[in-house]
Amino acid sequence: MSDAAAWSDFWAANAGATQGGCLPKRWAAIEDAQRTAWRGFIANLPKGAQLLDLATGDGRVLGWMRAERADLALEGIDLAPDLPAAPEGTITRGGVAMEALPFTDATFAAVVSQFGFEYGDVGKVAAEIARVLAPGGTVGLMVHRGDGPILEHNLARRAAIDWVLGEQKLAQVVVTALEAPNGGPQVAAQVAAAVGIVGARKFGDESPAWEIPEALRRAVLMGTQAGDAAIRATIAEIEMRAANEIGRIASLERACATADRREEIIAGFATHDLHEQASEDVCEPSGRALASFLTFS
Repeated sequence: MSDAAAWSDFWAANAGATQGGCLPKRWAAIEDAQRTAWRGFIANLPKGAQLLDLATGDGRVLGWMRAERADLALEGIDLAPDLPAAPEGTITRGGVAMEALPFTDATFAAVVSQFGFEYGDVGKVAAEIARVLAPGGTVGLMVHRGDGPILEHNLARRAAIDWVLGEQKLAQVVVTALEAPNGGPQVAAQVAAAVGIVGARKFGDESPAWEIPEALRRAVLMGTQAGDAAIRATIAEIEMRAANEIGRIASLERACATADRREEIIAGFATHDLHEQASEDVCEPSGRALASFLTFS
């Protein structure tokens, strides 16, 4: 599955969510740290400045900025073709690659990205940023860290998915129980519930090792009146969404590796006469760094 498809599925399921698969459940504290970093970045932008957000997703960063500076002209793009509605007063476009921005030269006073820049080709994206950035403009990038809690959380989710659908083969087991002569919906639901109990003990009761068995259990019971074919279709959908999440986590892992190669990022911008002005840790309350905030001009 492509990164664009995996992230489209993610935004469809998580638009506006206060927590979810991408970030740990301590989302609120993480979000506060992110908002604080962006508040500082936009404080000195000129009145009415045009700003472009790369890999905007659900437009969360644009929404934060809009709340602080209603005078800014805020626009975002994302490779995912299907995006949630843009926050009020902002514009977002899906299906747009960072390596080929559909804007004229020297358009934006600022170009920013939160957990997006590092998903692209560093050299090509830096060149496009430099092209659309107005003279004297500023670049702000909040990038992942391979040693941070976001990747750690998502790798744990992947391990849980692999356990329940790979090692336990629960989807196939549920279908077998559903179709067996001495089986049926009640038996299949009991099988899913039993695996969910073990998964919750092993990985936690908010992990996919519980979420997926519970979804399968409900699918079997709720589909009883619709028939076995409808139940199997729902099970296939659950498997597809799990595969999408695996794809998204793989792209996150690659992005963290790219972000950790800091010298390549700095060199990519320096080629276009944009130089690093600051590099700061973005931390959760414990003091653990969850991201790095880089500025170039």
